[in-house]
Amino acid sequence: MEKSLSNNKFVKKSFPIVGMHCASCAKLIERKLTGTPGVLSASVNYGSEQASVDLDPTVTDEQLAKSVEEAGYKAIIGQSIEDKGQRTPEEIKEEEKKKELKSLKNKVILSSILSALVFVGSFPEWFTFVPRFLTNPYALLLLSTPVQFWAGWGFYQATWSGLRNRTASMDTLIAIGTSAAFGYSLISVFFGGHMYFDTAAVIITLILLGRFLEAKAKAHTSDAIKKLLGLQAKTARVKRGSKEIDIPIEEVVVGDLIRVRPGEKVPTDGVIVEGISSIDESMVTGESIPVDKKAGDNVIGATINKSGSFIFKATKIGNDTMLAQIVKMVAEAQSSRAPIQRLVDVISSYFVPAVLMMAVATFVIWYVITPSGVEGISYALSNMIAVLIIACPCAMGLATPTAIMVGTGKGAEKGILIKDAEALETANKVKTIIFDKTGTLTEGKPKVTDVIKVDSGQWTVDSVLRVAASLEKGSEHALGEAILKKAEEEKIVFKKVGSFQAIPGHGIEGNIDGKRYFLGNRALMEKEGVEYKNSENQIAKLEEEGKTVMLLATVSHPELVLGSKMLKKFQHDKGVVLGIIAVADTLKIGVEEVIKRLSEKGIEVWMITGDNERTAKAISEEAGIKNVMAGVLPDQKAEKVKEFKHRSLTIAFVGDGVNDAPALAASDVGIAMGTGTDVAIESAGITLLNRDIHSVLTALNLSRVTLSVIKQNLFWAFGYNIVLIPVAMGILYPFFGWLLNPALAAFAMAASSISVVTNSLRLKKVKI
Repeated sequence: MEKSLSNNKFVKKSFPIVGMHCASCAKLIERKLTGTPGVLSASVNYGSEQASVDLDPTVTDEQLAKSVEEAGYKAIIGQSIEDKGQRTPEEIKEEEKKKELKSLKNKVILSSILSALVFVGSFPEWFTFVPRFLTNPYALLLLSTPVQFWAGWGFYQATWSGLRNRTASMDTLIAIGTSAAFGYSLISVFFGGHMYFDTAAVIITLILLGRFLEAKAKAHTSDAIKKLLGLQAKTARVKRGSKEIDIPIEEVVVGDLIRVRPGEKVPTDGVIVEGISSIDESMVTGESIPVDKKAGDNVIGATINKSGSFIFKATKIGNDTMLAQIVKMVAEAQSSRAPIQRLVDVISSYFVPAVLMMAVATFVIWYVITPSGVEGISYALSNMIAVLIIACPCAMGLATPTAIMVGTGKGAEKGILIKDAEALETANKVKTIIFDKTGTLTEGKPKVTDVIKVDSGQWTVDSVLRVAASLEKGSEHALGEAILKKAEEEKIVFKKVGSFQAIPGHGIEGNIDGKRYFLGNRALMEKEGVEYKNSENQIAKLEEEGKTVMLLATVSHPELVLGSKMLKKFQHDKGVVLGIIAVADTLKIGVEEVIKRLSEKGIEVWMITGDNERTAKAISEEAGIKNVMAGVLPDQKAEKVKEFKHRSLTIAFVGDGVNDAPALAASDVGIAMGTGTDVAIESAGITLLNRDIHSVLTALNLSRVTLSVIKQNLFWAFGYNIVLIPVAMGILYPFFGWLLNPALAAFAMAASSISVVTNSLRLKKVKI
């Protein structure tokens, strides 16, 4: 179908769907959504009951809802008129699921009672205490009809919807199997013959019971999101003029001043303007130790104020808060499809038609090889029904998404956000991991350790620090912050800087009092023609101690205030080194242990940094990292990552800064430290919300255990069908005289789905 698109800018939209019973349902909805004009692609996750579509912005919610409705299901998208925007789609979905669960429960209870009566009435020779009227064929017909057409009505609705859309699902198999048993029995009531009312009724009851238990179990796979949503504060104490009043959280606006008292939740994201406190951020970051906060520090909504009262200014509200973004990311990850599921999707698309053909073949073969007449039809019909009922694409459809849902939810509880299922799966295959140094392996809070004057003239240590700090006032680099902090401690008065320029990977320059000054590394000195060799011994000694060295230099020619480009005209005027500033950044606690454990797992570890070889080597030796890439400029990091990918290795890159974003995106799985920037987090597949370097190991372990559970689920789901479908067809009959009763087939089918969900729920208790 040719699609009418108004522009090439697509947007992604996710929304819940209710009414799905198996993976085939999801495939049908996918097909209908993809066929909607303006929709580029659609993915429907049976496990999370969520649809995700890439579409043209002109496509309306009504169009999407109509496409889903045509498939026979209900999309919860947008806000209904009667709801008036009071509930989120997730809340509406929860209410719909509760109604569906209640209806299913009622059907299970009533059909269980009726099926039990039909079963005991069908076998008076076993149950001699049964009243005679229950053994009457008309009584059995009367008791089984509500089970077949009231309790089992959903199977017929789904089958009809599938036929209209030229597809078949698990419901089709159940409807055909039970209808064949019921129809044959109905004929037998009037013309004589064996009756299968008990088979049809018991099958429907067991399948409904299985779906009820499965739905109850599946509800726990989304506990993580419910838990996150429950963290949000309900009210905020806002300053209004000279008063402080409590208002609902929905009424808070950006810029509001909000007071938080000891023991209260922080209502939304913001910046402290008054007061100090200690805040427990474990519910968001997974970090158990409370964090000290003061004026100017950021606070996160839903965290708990442990001590002290403070006032903060709201900077983000509603869907823009960190908690809302976490909930959104977890929901999208739970709805995404892992690469391992592609095989399942292919098999599922052919599964139901293949089962229908096998069921017909089973009927024909048994009818031919057994005695003619009623007995032959009885064998053939019973085995055909067993084949139809035993087949279970449900277990295959649940194998991957339920594990992904529980795995990503467990990650969120630990402060690990998984962007999508592909990132979670890829993390298990990592063979090489590259760590950025500053802010990732180190604390990212460097301190000035040495200020040395080199010029023999009137320059002092204070004047070196004064010029360096004045230049750094226009910089955002972590090393610059260290110099500024040192200057503030020494109560240095800053000078005015003109024509400031940052030179990525080299340093900075600017004009002060009519002179051009440079602050940076050797590369900058060489670029600007500054002679620094006389200071090489001092520089080398500092670098061997793992310190980053910056040189402050100037040039003597006054005309150089016009800019550094004029230098080329005055190459005969060599620049002069005025001073040396050394800065050290300490390694994060636990780095050595993490590196050791990664190496034990057979993962090759590298460190990448802009530091020179000598400084980088000193830091890497302290961390226990053997492989180092030093002197790498920010714009070269992504290229270095790509070089590794050419070796056909699965690469993970761990970083936190803006300049890490290209490398995070270039790697197979980018891991962003959550203390970093939004652009780094956006480029990563996995985000660590806490400062703990151990979370890198935890993320890799989470991937490993989740993939292990998925493989167990798939082994069970495929093995179940591979083994039991031939048994249902009667392959064991010639050897042992065994045939599979259709009712037992229904029990086994329900048990297979429940076992897959239960196995996935084990992830909640697995230690990572």
